[in-house]
Amino acid sequence: MKTAEDFQDGQIILIDKPLNWTSFQAVNKMKWALITKLNLPKKFKIGHAGTLDPLATGLLLVCTGKFTKRITELQGQAKEYTGTFHIGATTPSYDLETEIDQTFPTEHIDDALIHETVKHFLGEIDQKPPIYSAIKKDGVRLYEHARAGETIEIATRKTTIHEFEITRIALPEVDFRVVCSKGTYIRSLAFDFGKAMNSGSHLTALRRTKIGDYHVKDGIDVIAFEDSLEPNI
Repeated sequence: MKTAEDFQDGQIILIDKPLNWTSFQAVNKMKWALITKLNLPKKFKIGHAGTLDPLATGLLLVCTGKFTKRITELQGQAKEYTGTFHIGATTPSYDLETEIDQTFPTEHIDDALIHETVKHFLGEIDQKPPIYSAIKKDGVRLYEHARAGETIEIATRKTTIHEFEITRIALPEVDFRVVCSKGTYIRSLAFDFGKAMNSGSHLTALRRTKIGDYHVKDGIDVIAFEDSLEPNI
């Protein structure tokens, strides 16, 4: 059983983040549990190594105490995701946060085209982040521009797709597995993938399964983590 000193000396906790939780909520819940159950100080250091959107589930690496110094190192490691694209329609957010805004033909899409299109996204690619993202432009987060109905120019970024495979085709759904570098937006990959097939696409499910050598199968639910703490009496 981990003690207060263990968490202050530094721990990397593998959390399996549930759907509809923000990464901040997960970390805040853990921090509060550590403070109240183990009497850790309110200024106790804790943070995560890479945000997961509320609509995504999976691996969140949470660092405590002295190990918060390792967050930048952990953020730089390759990440693996699994999920589902919906082919034939797009949304402004590139996922289910917003409603479908356009539909596209899919009659020309078959298994061969899908597998051939994958090849175009392997290696270093130029990717434009979604307008519904937390990146700042002119000091304002992009999603704030989007919600205000503003049209702004977003610069592309270099990112690397190490592995990209299709694991199921049941149109309009396509399941995938991706291993990618830091800063890759799987929502943007979904959008670009549909466009590359002369159609549209958006992300309907996303799960982060690995960060470096850390795997979600070794993760714990936030509530289970809280329950595992023995009060410091």
